[in-house]
Amino acid sequence: MPADVDATLALLEGERYVADRRLATAVFLALRLGRPLFLEGEAGVGKTEIAKVLAAGLGRRLVRLQCYEGLDASSAVYEWNYPRQMIEIRLAEASRPAHAAGAEDRSQLAADIFSERFLLRRPLLEALAPADGIAPVLLIDELDRADEPFEAYLLEVLSDYQVTIPELGTIRAATPPVVIITSNRTREIHDAIKRRCLYHWVDYPDAGRELEIVRRKCPQAPETLARQVVAVTQRLRHLDLFKAPGIAETLDWAEALVALDRIALDQQTLADTLGTLLKYQDDVAAITPEVAARLAREATAAETGDVRTV
Repeated sequence: MPADVDATLALLEGERYVADRRLATAVFLALRLGRPLFLEGEAGVGKTEIAKVLAAGLGRRLVRLQCYEGLDASSAVYEWNYPRQMIEIRLAEASRPAHAAGAEDRSQLAADIFSERFLLRRPLLEALAPADGIAPVLLIDELDRADEPFEAYLLEVLSDYQVTIPELGTIRAATPPVVIITSNRTREIHDAIKRRCLYHWVDYPDAGRELEIVRRKCPQAPETLARQVVAVTQRLRHLDLFKAPGIAETLDWAEALVALDRIALDQQTLADTLGTLLKYQDDVAAITPEVAARLAREATAAETGDVRTV
């Protein structure tokens, strides 16, 4: 575990994640206090990546629970391997005559088929009782996509870091996992969940930090091109778009331009590659030739100047 905020910042940077001090402080406190960290922000700002680099930096396994509508305990915690149980029952029936099977035999069979060797571990159970005994980093991704009943169940799990399996009893974490919860804020998460977590809003990076991200994640991009990519992306986020491009789109665009052997951005290239930045037709249509020309001019202005002033 990092000893202080500076060590946490160094841990994140060591995994090529460009973090500001506020985020590093939130991560450090979550680790030191043993509290879940609730990360909220627009899609594509790097919330999921924080859990990934934290797992890599701590040398722990990442266990990811991807939330979706209809998620329930059988998908998130555990379920029984019914096909294997049925085979076990058939084998037991075939090995002895039906009239010879007494109550004790049936009780023993029930105990056998509801043992751990027939248990299918899902992410929550795997995080609470890992096979290697090392508490992993548990990523509960996009909790806002799950239904409220599952949110209530998760509240119970995070309160005591335990789950109950009727056939086996209560399973409690010997060491609680490092928990990262993310939300794109498509709906509000209940206050009871947030009260048990430390909270951090992950915003779009400013131009200087985004340029550093491009330099680290796409080092093959020429400096001029990297500055132009960041300048245009930053400008697009101030337009009235349905979905502004996130950091992931910035990196995709930079990699696409490198694949096209571009060393600088021009109006035609910008128009031809908008699909890597914008994911809705209405947003693409909003970038008219006049807007594209203006963006290209602003990108050119960023070649030698401070990208933060464009």
